[in-house]
Amino acid sequence: MMMKKIEHLGIAVADLKKSNELFKKLLGKEHYKEEAVEGEGVKTSFFQVGDTKIELLEASREDSPIAKFISKKSEGIHHIAFDVQDIYAEIERLKSEGFEILNEVPKEGADNKLVVFLHPRSTNGVLVELCQER
Repeated sequence: MMMKKIEHLGIAVADLKKSNELFKKLLGKEHYKEEAVEGEGVKTSFFQVGDTKIELLEASREDSPIAKFISKKSEGIHHIAFDVQDIYAEIERLKSEGFEILNEVPKEGADNKLVVFLHPRSTNGVLVELCQER
């Protein structure tokens, strides 16, 4: 089995508190979790929508990838994440298909996941994240 489903959509936001209120109104429900990922310099908030999640991402330091993204592109969709059964097998499969892997060693991400990212230049300009439950 390769990719099982869209796990979440990551949305870069300037103000997590304001965005939590906005998405609460939009989705008609509260976020279920907030979590800091110090290694990425980000604070996250998650909303459940059916089988998929929305992950809001706010930079917690000026040199983080989210801060750079917002300074270049403004707020908006940052990445699409796919749930995978075996992240190591997927890394090898995607490398053999010619995709550029940003971190070939999975790292700890938010929401109890191991994560790997594919470079947008190999995926039509979309940052793709692979997630496997830890």
